[in-house]
Amino acid sequence: MFKSIFTKFITAFTLIILISFLMLALIISSMMVNYYTDTSADQLRNAADSARAMLERRLSDSEADTLNSYVTAHSGEVEAFFSAFSRYTNEIAFFVTDAEGNILASVGLPDSAFQSDRVPKSSLSAEEGDSFYGSSDLGGALSTRRNVCGTALSVGGKVLGTVYACTASQSADVLMRTTVKAIIMTCLWVLLAALIAVYFLSDRIISPLKDMSKASKSFAAGKFDVRVPVRGRDEIAELALAFNNMASSLNDLETMRSSFLSNVSHDLRTPMTTISGFIDGLLDGTIPEDRRDHYLRMIGEEVRRLSRLVAALLDVSRLEAGERKFTMGAFDVCEMARVILISFEQKIEEKQLAVEFENDSENMYVWADRDAIYQILYNICDNAVKFSRDGGKYRVKISERDRKVFVSVYNEGIGIPPEDLPHVFERFYKSDKSRGLDKSGVGLGLYIAKSIIDAHDEEIWVKSNYGEFCEFIFTLKKATDGQIKKTFVKQPTAGGHPEEEHAPTANAS
Repeated sequence: MFKSIFTKFITAFTLIILISFLMLALIISSMMVNYYTDTSADQLRNAADSARAMLERRLSDSEADTLNSYVTAHSGEVEAFFSAFSRYTNEIAFFVTDAEGNILASVGLPDSAFQSDRVPKSSLSAEEGDSFYGSSDLGGALSTRRNVCGTALSVGGKVLGTVYACTASQSADVLMRTTVKAIIMTCLWVLLAALIAVYFLSDRIISPLKDMSKASKSFAAGKFDVRVPVRGRDEIAELALAFNNMASSLNDLETMRSSFLSNVSHDLRTPMTTISGFIDGLLDGTIPEDRRDHYLRMIGEEVRRLSRLVAALLDVSRLEAGERKFTMGAFDVCEMARVILISFEQKIEEKQLAVEFENDSENMYVWADRDAIYQILYNICDNAVKFSRDGGKYRVKISERDRKVFVSVYNEGIGIPPEDLPHVFERFYKSDKSRGLDKSGVGLGLYIAKSIIDAHDEEIWVKSNYGEFCEFIFTLKKATDGQIKKTFVKQPTAGGHPEEEHAPTANAS
């Protein structure tokens, strides 16, 4: 059976309160009863001892030879004496018996309190100094159990009877019932107030969760524009905010995916259409014999274009799956940058770019995967040439700071719009959505670059003023002397002389 969080929360909270108050009631009741019992015992003992001492003095001064004759002769005096004691004590009643257990006089107890006019000898204090205390009905003499203290009454070493002091009512039971009743009523009021508070608190907590559940179902249906209301500044509000951020990311990802599918479809359809048309022309003789080589070269270019697209997609897949392994080594990043610039010589001349190459030293060695860094630098340099304005400045700068090598590629041109800057390293993102300048890209190059730099535990970022310039910068670890020696010096040959190994030549393909 399905139980909501609200039901579970209310049930658990109610049980906790009930159990807590039950334990509290038992503890408080027990403490109060024990305190009352101990206090009552002390009072009964003191009252019984005081009454016994007073009667013993009166008997010693009188001429009566038995307790029965004294009580009979001075019944009014005895009752007045016991009444005076009863007034100054808290609900204490007195009665006195002779040595045989016959009840001679009582004060503070109605006649109905006695079921017999005789107390069994087993409940009598038979020797001088004897006393008795406990909850008892005195062998059936009393109609109900009461707290009773009995002490032997003796004159001249002879026990004449027993003086009893007892509670005039069932005070302990009344106190217990009153205490439990008060605690139960308090528990019910507190429980009611707590349930009302918990109801509103639970609704405040669960309502955003319900909203998130509805939004999740909308996401499953492909609707990513749903947002959860954010209320307050607590953990639930933070969760709702994080949920909305996730929704925004999913929406952006869906937009990029759609853009990517559109771009890939275009990039696949265009070369495939071109290849298909040229092949048909070659086969049916539409293309003259003397133009075959020209069109075959165009077919080759389109095939390589498709190959680059597939390679980029595979590269992304391998990076995201963690299957791409990086081989770390030392290499001269300045030499790599020079080779890449030379490979763009024709494109640079076509745009009449003012090229600048700045480096802190002639050779600057870094510790990284050479092929991966070549891929990054080639892609950034290619983009810089592609988006430069004719006659603009084009600069590659390599500097060192804090054991890091900073590689910067700068170009003057259209730049990147401010709203696009946070997204340039995302998958499938293309700032040039019209494809007017970038006809071959699919928005994966910078994402691959960011993934590779992240795998090296380094940083990459971009600075741009729209319509003026754009500059990409990334960092690499500077290679130590030991790492350089390990990479470029082989083990000694048979003649005992070390053989130097030159840095790998960059391949611009």
